[in-house]
Amino acid sequence: MQTASTIARLTLLAVGVAGALAAADANAAAFQLKENSAKGLGRAFAGSTAAEGDASVIATNPASMRLLDGTMLQGDVSAISFGAKFRGQGKYGNGAPISGGNGGDAGMIAPVPAAYFHLPFGEKENMHFGASLTVPFGFKTEYDRDWVGRYNGVKTELQAIDLGVAFSYDVNPYLSFGASVFAERLNVDLTSAVDTGTAINASAQQKAAAAVLAAGGTPAQAAAASRQAAVAMAQQGFAPGTADGYLRIKGDEVSMGYTLGVTVSPVEGTNIAFSYRSEVEHKITDGKADFTIPQNAAAFLASAGPGTFIDSNGRATITLPASATMSISHRVNDQWKIMADVSRTAWSKFDQVTVDYDSNQPDSVLPFHYRDTTFASIGTEYRMNEKLTLRGGLAYDQTPTTDAHRDVRVPDTTRKWLSLGLTYAASDKMEYSVGYTHLFTKDPNITSTSATANTVTGKYKVSGDVLAASMQYKF
Repeated sequence: MQTASTIARLTLLAVGVAGALAAADANAAAFQLKENSAKGLGRAFAGSTAAEGDASVIATNPASMRLLDGTMLQGDVSAISFGAKFRGQGKYGNGAPISGGNGGDAGMIAPVPAAYFHLPFGEKENMHFGASLTVPFGFKTEYDRDWVGRYNGVKTELQAIDLGVAFSYDVNPYLSFGASVFAERLNVDLTSAVDTGTAINASAQQKAAAAVLAAGGTPAQAAAASRQAAVAMAQQGFAPGTADGYLRIKGDEVSMGYTLGVTVSPVEGTNIAFSYRSEVEHKITDGKADFTIPQNAAAFLASAGPGTFIDSNGRATITLPASATMSISHRVNDQWKIMADVSRTAWSKFDQVTVDYDSNQPDSVLPFHYRDTTFASIGTEYRMNEKLTLRGGLAYDQTPTTDAHRDVRVPDTTRKWLSLGLTYAASDKMEYSVGYTHLFTKDPNITSTSATANTVTGKYKVSGDVLAASMQYKF
């Protein structure tokens, strides 16, 4: 039935809001967050898994816990300031312009916390226990509800929170192995407008044309009947953009993951570390889809496609990618250190997401076509005196998105970092650190088409700054 076919296509538009699961972050490829340490931020995370005196290694490479000085507690918080301003236009499938503005600044300032505890034990203190609380993935954007791209997305909020425990063993002063396990809670909250006017109008056109052809009419007569049906439905209030609904999708799930690491110190002051973080598969089985549909449209949809566009539970499997990192830290002399980092994230694993609803809405396969990415950085630290250490770094951060597949929820682009930071030792037990990073980006292009053929075309002005602070206490 043509009407049912159109309803199915509109369903794809509605569940297309789940494209937010590919949302971008201001400071790492796609929605991956590196902000787990003020010290690390200050050197562009160069030497991130091989750094001395930074408890964030508990989460990134447990083998490097031997580089920590005794029992300690560390807390970090990063403030990510992300800006995404759209400039462009939207068009309905019939070519008419979509009303609305550019959505304002879809970005915002978001806090990212982290906390760590380290305890050495054993007769020679060659074993280590660690605990960590981090946010390795997360993002939030929100456009004006009436912007030109509202059918592609309005609000996107995603957060993965990890609670982990780690153990490491020092074979000798030159070699250590470590591992951690973590529980990861994924929360997703997404909204989008639903263009029921377009779908209902189109279904009426298709039904009218099909009736003429079934009665032996010519294609020209069918086309005329289709145009008449379009006018008639528009007079009833069903035309592109005249009967907008709204959809909100929420879901959460907890899964387990692990980290493995090895740290080698071939000579005093030089540390080489390798670490691997597993992928984490989240099977959301109790997601909620809440539809708000205009009353006249709801009546038509109920008869044309029973069981569609009603509040429903849903399921989706989301796999957050694995990553591998190699870090080097080298002490040149008593004052200078140099560091480097290279990591690879398997974003190609995040190729598509299938959404399955308990209602009669058909499953939707949402393609993302992500590619694997590389992050590389170099950094240095300068110890001015016993109290003050300065640091800086540069980084290249590749995006997994491409112009051909960029979405309004994913105004992501490859970026370059400039980072600065310092640590002040208030006493032998207490120290404070701050870090700052500015992101240099190009303006990414976007051409995004919804399931009802509504198209958004334009450019984004993307900006990003990150400020972090840390406190470390040694018992």
